Amino acid sequence: MSKIVGKALPDMPWQDKDENDKLPVWRYKANPIIDRFATRNSNSIFNSAVVPFEDGYAGVFRCDSRSISMDIFAGFSKDGIHWDISDDPIVFHCDDEEIGKRDYRYDPRVCFIEDRYYITWCNGYHGYPTIGVGYTFDFKTFYQLENAFLPFNRNGVLFPRKINGNYYMLSRPSDNGHTPFGDIFVSESPDMKHWGVHRYVMGTIKGDESAWQSTKIGAGCIPIETEEGWLVIYHGVINTCNGFVYRMGCALLDLEQPWKVLKRTKNYILAPHEIYECMGDVPNVVFPCAALTDAETGRIAIYYGCADTVTGLAFTTVNELMESMESM
Repeated sequence: MSKIVGKALPDMPWQDKDENDKLPVWRYKANPIIDRFATRNSNSIFNSAVVPFEDGYAGVFRCDSRSISMDIFAGFSKDGIHWDISDDPIVFHCDDEEIGKRDYRYDPRVCFIEDRYYITWCNGYHGYPTIGVGYTFDFKTFYQLENAFLPFNRNGVLFPRKINGNYYMLSRPSDNGHTPFGDIFVSESPDMKHWGVHRYVMGTIKGDESAWQSTKIGAGCIPIETEEGWLVIYHGVINTCNGFVYRMGCALLDLEQPWKVLKRTKNYILAPHEIYECMGDVPNVVFPCAALTDAETGRIAIYYGCADTVTGLAFTTVNELMESMESM
């Protein structure tokens, strides 16, 4: 049996797998858990990040407004399912006002490291997408750091602890549009400001061997530390005659050299099959952004965006995901 490194989370949201669930990841029966109109002026709430916090949970949510501006908002929940999300976007305090210039913010991830919660997101800087970085201690006051990279980049996902004394982040170099390509890289930093030592992690798989991830891939949830390696849940995309389709997969990276891929899924682990995943502002999308883990039981709860419109919840276990991967 595989084992998650970390602490027990006995009150995490959970639903057992039933005999009708054929995939390694199964959906919460009351999905979607967050409706598109859950805040005062939202058009959609999706691609959002959740972490355990105090006696419940906190999160940073992508909320596109009814004017279709893209920004990130804080929220709280007692049970991880029912959420109270702020009607107003996060305001970041910046040492340099240049850092805080905002064109758009979307697709946040949240990662607890040492004593604070770091937030990464796709940050519009002078019209170009790069990876914004900030932190909070209480999800009420937020501080913004320097952008991690030059444009163009998306899907910045931090590792939950330092590796060999440095911070590590996965990312997906891109372009200024709806990127028709993309592989995953990893970078390291001594101070969360200066990023370098960029290493290729993994790319798309061409042909029909694993066609669901043939156009582009990107890191999704914060990597989960296991005794065997870093378990990474990611999204993969294929370009069809009806546009892009986003599905979910996973890979196992070496603990000390996270650019080395040990295992990876050939088959997807979740795909847009339900109405709320297939129909919305951007059809046919499941997009993982957060995973709650319970070390004691091996349970994993995945928060994911559905059709760029609403937020869903799904479940799996570390053993289910390990069994779904093949050695590389």
